[in-house]
Amino acid sequence: MVLQRLLPWSTCRTVFGSAETALWGLNCLNFCTTICEDVTYKELKNLLKSKKIMLIDVREPWEIHESGKIPGSVNIPLDDVWEALQMNPKDFKEKYKEVKPSKSDSLVFSCLAGVRSKKAMVTAVSLRFNSAQHYAGGWKEWATYELSEKKQEN
Repeated sequence: MVLQRLLPWSTCRTVFGSAETALWGLNCLNFCTTICEDVTYKELKNLLKSKKIMLIDVREPWEIHESGKIPGSVNIPLDDVWEALQMNPKDFKEKYKEVKPSKSDSLVFSCLAGVRSKKAMVTAVSLRFNSAQHYAGGWKEWATYELSEKKQEN
């Protein structure tokens, strides 16, 4: 099977939740040739410094207001990701105050702990955003590392 040669089937099942979901509604060949591993905290920090990615936080606005967000992230709730990534650039800029990413731009999705960000990544890949990744540690891991780094600086 072509899919198994490109990416171990167990990895596709892990990403999508099941073999059936992996094949349903997606160009899995495209997905499996472009999928990247999860972004780590250090990788995300470096990517944000380089300004070579768009970090999209898919939590609900109240969650961000309540607990905080990764600096530089754009809030697009998970239920809005599909529509947002298909908006025309003018509407996207008006709604999210950022330039709409192109299909070749690097996107990283985050949430609280990696569940919703993985779903958002799958959505982006299904729309042919070829450089979509997710930060599996999410806000929980980010906040923990940031607090630890601040303590070390003092």
